[in-house]
Amino acid sequence: MQRILVSACLMGRRVRYDGGAKTSADAVLAGWREEGRLVVVCPEVTGGLPVPRPAAEIEGGAGGAAVLSGAARVLASDGSDVTAEFVAGARAALETARSAGIRLAVLKEGSPSCGALAVYDGTFGGRRVAGRGVTTALLEAHGIRVFSEEQIPGAADYLRDLEA
Repeated sequence: MQRILVSACLMGRRVRYDGGAKTSADAVLAGWREEGRLVVVCPEVTGGLPVPRPAAEIEGGAGGAAVLSGAARVLASDGSDVTAEFVAGARAALETARSAGIRLAVLKEGSPSCGALAVYDGTFGGRRVAGRGVTTALLEAHGIRVFSEEQIPGAADYLRDLEA
C-alpha cells in the first residue's frame, strides 16, 4: 500500500502559525486516513518553530527552490530570519517521506513550507504569487509528487497510477 505524506494542519492538528488548524473535510483524504495511508508532518514545527509564531513569507515571493539554493530567505512578520528552521523542516519531511517509501504528498496550499501552486509574495499584504514552498520544492526535487488540498482528485488519480 502506497503511503501519503500530508500536512498536519489538514488533519486537524493545531500547528499553524496562528495556533489553528485548517482541517480538511475531503472524503478522499478521510478515506486514506481510514486506510492507514497517511503520514502526518508539519515541517515548520519539526524545523523548530513554536506554535503560535509570527507569520512567515518567502522574501520577494521567490519560492522554495530559491530558499534552498540560498538566493532567498524566509522572513517572519516581526523581521526575524526563519530560513534555517524552514530548511530543517523540509529536510526532516524529506527524510520522513524517504523512510516510508512515500512518492505522493498532499500539503497545505499557500504555506511558505507546503504551498504547491502559490506562496505569499513576501510583503505580508495577503497577495499570492505562483510558486512552491520550501518543503514542496525539496520533495519534488527528490521525485515526490506534491498536490495541494485543492488538488486531491488529481492526487487520487496519481495514486491509482502508482498502484496500477
